Amino acid sequence: MNRRNFIQSGALLGGGLLVSFTIPVANKLAALVTPVGEGSFMPNAFLKIGTDNSITVYLSHVEMGQGVWTTLPMLLADELDADLDKIKIEHAGPGKAYNHTVYGIQITGGSTSTWSEFDRYRNAGATARILLTQAASRRAGVAITACRTEKGYVIAGNQQFTYGELATEAGKLPVPEKVTLKPPSDWRYIGKGSKRVDSLVKTNGQAKFGIDMQFPGLLTAVVAHAPVFGGKVKSFDASKAKAVPGVRQVVQIPTGIAVIADHFWAAQQGRKALQITWDHGPGAMLNTAAQTKEYKKLAETKGLPAQEKGDADAALNKSAKVLSGEYVFSYLAHAAMEPLNCTVKIDGDRCEIWTGTQMPGIDQVNAANVLGFKPEQIKLNIPFLGGGFGRRATPGSDFVVEAVHIAKASGKPIKMVWTREDDMKAGYYRPFFVHNVKVGLDKKGLPVAWLHNIVGQSIMGEAKIFGPPPKIDNTSVEGVKDSPYLQTVPDHYVGLHTTKELVPILWFRSVGNTHTAYAMETMLDELAHSAGEDPVDYRVKLFKDHPRHLAALNLVADKGNWKKELPAGRFKGIAIHESFGSYVAVMAEVSISNGSVRVHKVDCAIDCGLPVNPDGVKAQMESGIIFGLTMALYGELTIKDGQLQQNNFYDYRIARMNECPEINVHIVESNEKMGGAGECGVPPTAPAIANAIFAATGTRIYNLPIVNHKLIQKA
Repeated sequence: MNRRNFIQSGALLGGGLLVSFTIPVANKLAALVTPVGEGSFMPNAFLKIGTDNSITVYLSHVEMGQGVWTTLPMLLADELDADLDKIKIEHAGPGKAYNHTVYGIQITGGSTSTWSEFDRYRNAGATARILLTQAASRRAGVAITACRTEKGYVIAGNQQFTYGELATEAGKLPVPEKVTLKPPSDWRYIGKGSKRVDSLVKTNGQAKFGIDMQFPGLLTAVVAHAPVFGGKVKSFDASKAKAVPGVRQVVQIPTGIAVIADHFWAAQQGRKALQITWDHGPGAMLNTAAQTKEYKKLAETKGLPAQEKGDADAALNKSAKVLSGEYVFSYLAHAAMEPLNCTVKIDGDRCEIWTGTQMPGIDQVNAANVLGFKPEQIKLNIPFLGGGFGRRATPGSDFVVEAVHIAKASGKPIKMVWTREDDMKAGYYRPFFVHNVKVGLDKKGLPVAWLHNIVGQSIMGEAKIFGPPPKIDNTSVEGVKDSPYLQTVPDHYVGLHTTKELVPILWFRSVGNTHTAYAMETMLDELAHSAGEDPVDYRVKLFKDHPRHLAALNLVADKGNWKKELPAGRFKGIAIHESFGSYVAVMAEVSISNGSVRVHKVDCAIDCGLPVNPDGVKAQMESGIIFGLTMALYGELTIKDGQLQQNNFYDYRIARMNECPEINVHIVESNEKMGGAGECGVPPTAPAIANAIFAATGTRIYNLPIVNHKLIQKA
């Protein structure tokens, strides 16, 4: 579809002005998915201005709590000269027009939503503003220079027109190839902060999430999944399940046995009554203890080189002192507050789906494949997502495909609901990892040799969506490879052993940084104490050529009063990490009581370049810190005989409100390249807490979670 046809298609949406826009693909990563030639363009988001003065912004990224429902319209509103609180916002459905400019597919992830759309949404607003101004100029018979826009109006000489009055005329004008954007001095919203547009409906109960879907004739389905990873149904007896009042059907699908009923309670009781014989297969051999032992042994050997300089082994042998650490990171569950769900209605050669998804285009294609349809025969509606953290971005569209199979097999419109236990035991996980680190120091206590081997599954290799499996999965080594610390080490080696397991894995909030930041920042703390230096001062030395790291570190040390002595029984730790283009330093203050830790206060500083919505950035830092706190204190999934041992929040604990520390977020004033905010607050939180625990106890924690350790405060 070209620009002209797309503009003309506005007639299908009612009278008014419909603006699409294109932007050159500027990032080489797009070529991983979609072949992009020189000078090619990737169309994306658009807006609609109706003759009734309505302004609708269609989001190419989904709102799952991170704030894009507010941030992206802010960009457009500034250039359009419209009031943000008068803009209607909708999720765009699947379509190539909404493909990500970096990834080349329709996806929300990688903390990219704001910076990837910064130019495109402003261009969309500016394009509409220019067309409206031209229309006003013609109608009023005045020069274009005599026209200006102001909060939804065009002032043309001594006349004034609403955008709606001009929409039809503006829609007939040729779209300018290039527009001039407003200077920062004219921004009303960008950089100023704005309350979230979706707050009201999410607090008064009006917001609709996938699990809220309901319409006449809709049935509820639940699925009995294999208790062992990789298990299959050998046989089943549904007679007792069908005898449960309200149960309508029981059908077998590729992932298990689905029970379909009038409502959730009946479906759940029917599932409990099922009699299933499972073929557990080789997955029954998987045990956490054996996996840990195997990974530790593998980590003692060199993996494939992810980064190498000089001779790390020889340099270690010549070092004045060698420190080592063996780190173990368990599988983790995403545990979003809204469990997975998907509503499917098949009507002849058409299918309509309602689900919270981070990959609507991929889900549309996968659903079509199940039904033997073309993608355009699938209408996919996207409500709000009750959290995602990567779990709603599965390349195989596992929960969507499962729901489509149920609807196809039953012939009924169904809402498939996963319980919290389903979500915990039959989902996808942050991979299990082991790090083996050896660092050689010179006589001044500075690192001169670094040998770092990592063992774990490859997310990118198993996703199979960005081309062939890579030999080195960057998500396994990010945060170690290209670390600013290693750039100062003349002899270093980062090796990777990629393993294969039946446990399904997926990107998790901040992906590989969840474990690499912990290994690096706790080891750095260990180096500083070995050298007899203050942990901040030691890092400052290593960051002399890294101004953005330094800016975040110095700001948090200043605002958090790092040098100030704490009251008796309080201890502090610090960590800093760059991820998703942003630089975050975290300072944690803890105490130890009855063998456990209490985190009282966290100060955080972030350099994310221009903060489009500073309020949103602060909210995401708070969110990431609490997420990281949960991961540090309690995050652990264990497997015995192929079965996941954790079930729900009672045995997969998350931080409670009474455990939340005081959090202070400080934003570095920066003109540097914009980064993300959704994930970068997670990585430095756990190591900052662990470093504070060391200050309190003299004990290093190499294996998370902290709850597994009996902590004893130093005398």
